[in-house]
Amino acid sequence: MRAIRVHQFGGPEALRLDELPDPVAGPGQVVIRNHAAGVNPVDAYVRAGTYARLPTVPFIPGWDGAGIVRSVGTDIHRIRPGERVYFSGTTAGRGYGAYADVVCCHEVQVYPLPASLSFAQGAAIGVPYATAHRALFHRAHTRAGETVLVHGASGGVGVAAVQLAAAHGCLVIATAGSESGLELVRAQGAQHAVRHGTATTAEEILSITGGQGVDVIVEMLANLNLDRDLGLLALNGRVAIVGNRGRIEIDPRQIMGKESAVLGVLLWNTSDAELLELHQLMGPQFAEGLLRPVVGPQFPLAEAGKAHAAVFEPGARGKIVLDCE
Repeated sequence: MRAIRVHQFGGPEALRLDELPDPVAGPGQVVIRNHAAGVNPVDAYVRAGTYARLPTVPFIPGWDGAGIVRSVGTDIHRIRPGERVYFSGTTAGRGYGAYADVVCCHEVQVYPLPASLSFAQGAAIGVPYATAHRALFHRAHTRAGETVLVHGASGGVGVAAVQLAAAHGCLVIATAGSESGLELVRAQGAQHAVRHGTATTAEEILSITGGQGVDVIVEMLANLNLDRDLGLLALNGRVAIVGNRGRIEIDPRQIMGKESAVLGVLLWNTSDAELLELHQLMGPQFAEGLLRPVVGPQFPLAEAGKAHAAVFEPGARGKIVLDCE
């Protein structure tokens, strides 16, 4: 099989294309001919050696992918050879093993891919939709009818959060940094789209809510926005932090005055059983078209370094995907 491996932590150039033996399915395991792998920001943090949890080198990066089941081991109950599937994690662990054209997963990590979705769309499900679902419903306990603000909504997790909140019956306000990004988030179900990073962004958001503020904020870049987010919350509002790249100073009085909450979100903390339940809950929504992954730039597997360079570029539009065919 062909696989991207990191032999030494470093920049995008650390991603090397290697030839390795194909994996064999053991008990409770599934071997998949992988057609597409999703690229997540966490993949780049791990590759650089800056993430809190690091594997031993050499390792194959990547968490998400989609393809066709090639073979299964014993004690398999849900998955059969020949099925179209997407996966989130491999037997190498969460966050590792997906940048390859053949992967081995535990059955609990594998889910049916509806016929209406492409393999590239399947590779855009795992981390983005699980993270958004956990942020909205497990951590912030978002209820139908509440107002949800999704910051940086044109990326993979942002798109997922907009779609999930809209499908749940929420009023969705989404921010993006370009006109094309604003058009994208409107198409995903956001009733209001606001350009972020301007002098009037906060004023526009508060105006939409009639000055009452928003109930839930899904925050992708807390080191820039958290202090302003606290001023945008309604009474008992919640901020779910999905992404952060540094430190920020806040005024805790803003939290006290509205009895609001700041909540961390980390997919690593979700058990396998919780992930399986979460994906099973979303499965019918994918099949019915209520949830529809948006694929952004696509790169050949051999150009994983270019994909890692692109993952932090401004103006995100959907999920970056590696073509493993």
